[in-house]
Amino acid sequence: MSRPIRIGYECSPQDGTFAAMRAAWVEAEALGADGIYNDDHFFPVESDLDGPHFECWTTLAALAEVTSRVEIGAMVTCVSYRNPNLLGDMARTVDHISGGRLVLGLGSGWFEPDYTAFGYAFGTAITRLHAFRDALPVIRERMAVGNPPPVRGRVPIMIGGGGEKVMLKLVAQHADIWHGFGTPEEIRRKCAVLDAHCATVGRDPAEIERSVMFEAHELGDDDLFDAYVEAGATYLFYSAPGPDYDLDGLRRLLDWRRRRADAGH
Repeated sequence: MSRPIRIGYECSPQDGTFAAMRAAWVEAEALGADGIYNDDHFFPVESDLDGPHFECWTTLAALAEVTSRVEIGAMVTCVSYRNPNLLGDMARTVDHISGGRLVLGLGSGWFEPDYTAFGYAFGTAITRLHAFRDALPVIRERMAVGNPPPVRGRVPIMIGGGGEKVMLKLVAQHADIWHGFGTPEEIRRKCAVLDAHCATVGRDPAEIERSVMFEAHELGDDDLFDAYVEAGATYLFYSAPGPDYDLDGLRRLLDWRRRRADAGH
């Protein structure tokens, strides 16, 4: 049986006010989004570094409080910014605040200004990837031993990244959702690589949901969205930063899903 198509809204905590971001969360849930995510940076990444910005996990706790149905998470949390035991306990706590709706999105980090301004060692792509690999079991163990445990018994994990030799193998070992990047053809190829890693580690590849994200300038027609589904992605996100926290792209994706359903797909 194929997975149902899910639609998410990634609401970056940059370049806007908290009030505007909060209003967007509430409206996105009312429109029918399946998930609302933020991102994990200490500065705006697409505009002036001195622009308005809010921290990821404190805003996630607020997102948990003002919504009641949607899945919530970060797309994705950089494991370099927090001790992995601390991050695991933060995730368990926000999971309880949300009533069991948290997905723990994780990545190895890439935005150098975050590291240098906050005193973290930037290192290299390889050292960051190795730190990510080593942190994953620690985070999972900390979430598992906390009292009380996660609401659903465990917090699902999303991993963002596309490295075919190491990152996708870690996805096969640890993730419930893989968040990828690229054209439909690139997603199709990486899904095949991920499936091969699943075979190597003895995991059913159907257990791993695959997601992609669109910004406003990347939105196309129904054929584009259909192509991503045919490539293997069934969780499609629209990303909107401040100051406007635009919801038009989310509406387009939700309308597309309704048309697919009406057509019997």
